[in-house]
Amino acid sequence: MRMIAESAWRCADPGMQYDTTINRWHTCKTSGPINASKPCSEVMFLDDSACNLSSINLVKFADEEGKFDIESFNRAVDLMILAQEILVDYSSYPVDKIALNSHRFRPLGLGYANLGAYLMRLGMPYDSGEGRTTAAAITALMTGRAYTMSALIARRVGAFAEYALNANSMLEVIQMHKYAAENLRQIPDPDLEPAIIQAWEAALNLGKELGYRNAQVTLLAPTGTFGPLMDVVTTGIEPDFALVKYKKLSGGGGYSIINQSVEPALKNLGYTVDQVEQIKQYVLEKGTIEGAPEIKDEHLAIFDCASKCGGGTRFIQ
Repeated sequence: MRMIAESAWRCADPGMQYDTTINRWHTCKTSGPINASKPCSEVMFLDDSACNLSSINLVKFADEEGKFDIESFNRAVDLMILAQEILVDYSSYPVDKIALNSHRFRPLGLGYANLGAYLMRLGMPYDSGEGRTTAAAITALMTGRAYTMSALIARRVGAFAEYALNANSMLEVIQMHKYAAENLRQIPDPDLEPAIIQAWEAALNLGKELGYRNAQVTLLAPTGTFGPLMDVVTTGIEPDFALVKYKKLSGGGGYSIINQSVEPALKNLGYTVDQVEQIKQYVLEKGTIEGAPEIKDEHLAIFDCASKCGGGTRFIQ
């Protein structure tokens, strides 16, 4: 098991697939099993399926202190699900089978990016229980709200073509999601819990009444291609690779860029303007925050990255 996991990690391939678990959470069991994921591993659905992807930049929904704007996030989810649903009919597909399944099941892939940067701004280590719980809570809210919107679209234009065949399995999966969301514990932001419960109650109740327009609505993609277009610091749900990035210029030379979340994170942690500037200058020069003037040892984990930075020794295992 260790060899399989390490091999997948080294070459960035999908990891081991637990067939029973994956198919237990499959919304369209009657139409066939899920046999494999796509190469990036974010899409788990029927063979010959496509998925219209998009991502939300989480940092855009945080105020200066890192407080999450639930109302604006919900509106963004509603808008994106509607837009992606429209795109199903306007997209082109490589082969007829994929085009057919895209119209029969209308799977969507709304996700988010910049989780690592968002957690850093909160002063929350990526590799921590509270970091993982925050990620789970945001994901639960996004998915519950997305299925709610899918049901509301179904009210106007009808459920996806094979919904009637799969209604029992889909509602069973929605109920499983609702149960899991209701059992999230110790969410750092207390406002998220009631919003999550409300979203999943609406998703299930509306689904029972109206069905769903889409067999799937969310996933967590790497956002490696369109991440830079969104001006994200960290792609997908990944932590930052390093606190300092080095850019080469086409005409020669280059420059260094510090993670844009370092400054707001330090401010939220209570560091003064002068301390923030000293620490930022040290990070730019050394490539690591370890040993920076005034930095407190208990805050180092907040700035841990996927790789060792500069002359530092810390990194996320």
